[in-house]
This record gives sequence, C-alpha cells and structure tokens, in this order.
Amino acid sequence: MPSDTTPGTAPVTATGSPPGTGEAPAGPGDAPAARPALLRLDEVTVRFGDRAVLDAVDLEVPERRTVCVLGPSGSGKSTLLRVVAGLHRPDAGRVTLAGRDQAGVPAHRRGVGLMFQDHQLFPQRDVGGNVAFGLRMRKVPRAETERRVAGLLDLVGLPDAGRRAVSSLSGGEQQRVALARALAPEPRLLMLDEPLGQLDRTLRERLVVELRELFRRLGTTVLAVTHDQSEAFALADRVVVMRDGRVAQTGTPLEVWRRPASEFVARFLGFDNVIEGLVRDGAADTPWGRLPVEPGSARGTRRLLVRPT
Repeated sequence: MPSDTTPGTAPVTATGSPPGTGEAPAGPGDAPAARPALLRLDEVTVRFGDRAVLDAVDLEVPERRTVCVLGPSGSGKSTLLRVVAGLHRPDAGRVTLAGRDQAGVPAHRRGVGLMFQDHQLFPQRDVGGNVAFGLRMRKVPRAETERRVAGLLDLVGLPDAGRRAVSSLSGGEQQRVALARALAPEPRLLMLDEPLGQLDRTLRERLVVELRELFRRLGTTVLAVTHDQSEAFALADRVVVMRDGRVAQTGTPLEVWRRPASEFVARFLGFDNVIEGLVRDGAADTPWGRLPVEPGSARGTRRLLVRPT
C-alpha cells in the first residue's frame, strides 16, 4: 500500500498477494456507492463451453455516474455489455435495472442505449436521419423528433449538420453523431463499447473531456468498456478492472491508481517496478535494499510496487 515516507525514500505498495496466489481484495474502492444503483449485476456468469467468459461478476452503476470497465482483450468486457443490453443471456446470476430483474426482458424493452466502436451509422441516411432513427422506431411525433434532433446536434457541437451526408463527416464528427443517436431516445442507461477506439490519440484526448462534461450536464448514467486506462481514468467516476472474466479491482480512478490490488492491476496500469520482498517491522527487505512500507502491511514474502519519489 502507498506509504507516508520522508523525502528521498521509495514509497512501496504491497500488491496484497504472496507469490503464486490469486487476486487481492479490491480495497477501499469497494465501498457502497453514495447514489442508488441504477444497474446491478449479482454473480453473473457466462460460459462458452468449458470457459467462463464472465465468472460470478458483481457490479453496480450508480445513477448519474460513469463507470468504466477496463481490461485487456479477452477479459470479458464486451460480453458484459451484451448481457446488460439483453443481447446475451447469462448462464447464472441476475441483472437488475432500476430494481427490476431483467431476466426475460428483451433488448428493445430495457431502455438502454448502446454505442459501438465503429459507430454503425446508416450511410443511406443523412445526419438528422441517423439521429432520428430511434425516435421514429418508437413512433415519436414528428415535431418532437425534429426538436430533439436539433437539440442534440447542437449539444454535441454539430448544430447545422442535419442535412449532411454521413460520408462527408470526419471521424470525430461521426462519433458525435453516433452519440447523439444513442442519446435521442433518452435511455436510462447509456453503454459505450470502445467508443473512441478508432480515433487518433489527440482527438480521443479532446473528446473524452467533452464526453465527461456532456454526461455531467445531462445527468446521464453511463457504463463504458475500454482497454485504454488513460481514457477510462479521464472519463469515469468509478473504474472496474477485469481479468479473465473476473473483477480484479473496483474503485475511483484515484484509488485504483494509488493502490493497485494486485501485481496484474499494477502492471496493466503500466507500473514496472514490481519486485519481491520480505515485509517485517514496517519495512521490506528487497534486492534494492530495505524500503519503508505502509503501517499495517501484511508481513511475509510479498510482491511489492515501488514508486520512487
């Protein structure tokens, strides 16, 4: 755990697991959310043959908050979204939205919006037609549809783009149109699947700030998945790190960054200073010498994350 050290010493985080053991507890990020949970997953399991793609996953998304699920390819992130959206039935566990069990509720009746990485805009429709698609499917009156489309295009920074062809849009503009389309039916939960993955880094960094501000302004509840930790930490109120279908750690971005729960989480976040040491009497004996650790750290041979000051 991060320790209070004097200047010039090396803060050391014990990852919580003796060598060769499983994941450590998630720590302070597991405290109950202050807001009521709009979405809740209880021990959700999905199997493909003998392999558990999701393994007893517990997850909460509080109202008006953004939760980012972060992890490498194959960790179960996209499968989790498909289960919440009603596109895949779990083999075990329960999904509840606003307190209602979603077992047997079809995707089109769940009241959730889903935005994919490739945006999936309709090339035969203009920008306004794309944004209006969900409203027309729900038979929203024409005047109300036009009002919402105009308002959303203004909100995402494309106030005069309604008549433009999709093919004339830049990558960033397509992302904004896809977001407006997902928001148009006013979903109670908006889900994003690698929404910025096809954009260059400079554009991603700008848009992720705009998205966070937009979601806060609208009070949107968001569940997003990404493999990019900088994107997740900039966008999210809470971060869920996944590994092999399980939750490795949950917490605020600052909690996860400061206190990785395991060596896997530390290395996934880009920390390479992970070494083995013997923790005793408030310090650790390591190949780099004796280093201070946080009071109360578990004794014995541990894997340690060293953060030089």
